[in-house]
Amino acid sequence: MELPGRILVVDDESEMRETCRKILARKGHSVDAAADGEAALETLRAKPFDLVIADLRMPGMDGIALLRKVKKISPELGFVVITAYGTIDTAVEAVREGAFDYLPKPFSMAQLEVTVERGLSYRRLLEENRELQRRLRSAMQFEEIVASSPQMSAVLDVVRKVAPTDANVLVRGETGTGKELIARAIHGGSQRSAAPFVPIDCASLPENLLESELFGHERGAFTGAVASKRGLLESAEHGTLFLDEIGDLSPNIQAKLLRVLQERQFRRVGGRELLQVDTRVLAATNRDLEDMVRRGSFREDLFYRLNVVMIALPPLRERREDIAPLANHFLGQFCKKGGKTVQGLSSAALLILERYHWPGNVRELRNTIQRAVSLTDCNQVTPLDLPAHVMEAVRGSSAPAGGSFRQEKGKVIRDFERGYLSRLLAATGGNVSEAARRAGMKRSALHRLLARYGIHTTEFRK
Repeated sequence: MELPGRILVVDDESEMRETCRKILARKGHSVDAAADGEAALETLRAKPFDLVIADLRMPGMDGIALLRKVKKISPELGFVVITAYGTIDTAVEAVREGAFDYLPKPFSMAQLEVTVERGLSYRRLLEENRELQRRLRSAMQFEEIVASSPQMSAVLDVVRKVAPTDANVLVRGETGTGKELIARAIHGGSQRSAAPFVPIDCASLPENLLESELFGHERGAFTGAVASKRGLLESAEHGTLFLDEIGDLSPNIQAKLLRVLQERQFRRVGGRELLQVDTRVLAATNRDLEDMVRRGSFREDLFYRLNVVMIALPPLRERREDIAPLANHFLGQFCKKGGKTVQGLSSAALLILERYHWPGNVRELRNTIQRAVSLTDCNQVTPLDLPAHVMEAVRGSSAPAGGSFRQEKGKVIRDFERGYLSRLLAATGGNVSEAARRAGMKRSALHRLLARYGIHTTEFRK
């Protein structure tokens, strides 16, 4: 026998309810009963079930109407309909609406048991498949997070712990540190991963448009609202809503969002009906929310609702161990997309990247590598392929300022490039074409490097 399940029997005939309950209870199942559709819905909201068995013909809400409402509450909940003679067409309609199977009256004890076991087996198969997909999504999301520093290892440890829960999470960090990537990893590792992940940038829209986008609106709510529209909050039903730059929310929207977090209810713009919502909320900001709370520009109660678990992302300049693996990760991505065969970064280019202060964090590093891959003439990214402002910032940091370490690192880069070029030209007798071939560079790129260091090929000709 399969493992026992939690079953709800819905029928307006008390004798039928009791018969089903006794048969299934003897097989070890936990069985509840309801006399009509409304009572069934109340029971379903109160506790979880694996399978519903409901009569098609009941006063008030019939079996088809109950099936539709049940599928909104729990889309994967198994549903079996009981049909009387002459209602097979209706039973077929129920299967099209999402019912797992149907039982024609009169049915035997064996028929009931077999149908229930099949329904429970199918339900467990769906759950196993969903869990497998969740693990695959989680693994894929974590593959996108490239990190080797102790700081990021600690962050990812928190992400793994909080993802399976339903706790609200506030991700904090400077612009470009990867806050949305962390939010997606949390969603991918959650029980909601099969449902949508819906991001919205709270700083990019004016208040009235943001309110409409977030909560939706009814027809005629404002000029141009020619039809009712679902908001992103409804689009994220059973999934995750990610509110980026939460510190930019107006007081009006803060109050509405607080109701969502407290009551799981909201109204569309221009609407009167209170709508229920089952959505996990993740938020992110680069602002000091505690200071905003003290100044009265951000609601304290909303802050504590959002900040159930806080994840602080360190800036890239504080985790320089991650620069090299990130740079190589991005290089691989852009080579694949652009069909280029750049094999890596030269040691001089990598040294410059590691010394730069990255005010734009990971996003700036990604853009820098994309530019370098697009422009390089070599089989490696060299300092010539890096933006001028990066080179200038590194040179400036190499100037003597009581610190010989920075100065010596700048000297290492220059000495490496000058020495490499000299040895290369000496080995090729000043033949630029052969030198470029050995270096994996185009002649034009090699000429630029030679000009930078004032090296003349005539000095090496034999």
